[in-house]
Amino acid sequence: MGWELLKNGDLLAAAEAKDFEVLVTGDHSLEHQQNFTGRRIALVVLTRNNWPLVKPHVAKIVEAVATSSAGSYRTVDCAPTQ
Repeated sequence: MGWELLKNGDLLAAAEAKDFEVLVTGDHSLEHQQNFTGRRIALVVLTRNNWPLVKPHVAKIVEAVATSSAGSYRTVDCAPTQ
């Protein structure tokens, strides 16, 4: 998609322009750097972004995406499981 150089607000605006409803990311700083009031896109933030750590939490991630609404911010804890 050529979005690798986009950061923060520009990335969110580009995703909204392409009618994305949810952005799943490991970037914890977006919540503090961006105002989500009036945004059409929801943000789901993972506490880890390493696949072996994320994989056991896929069901929680899917639920967070499915229940997100425009302008919402959700965090999914992907801490290692025992």
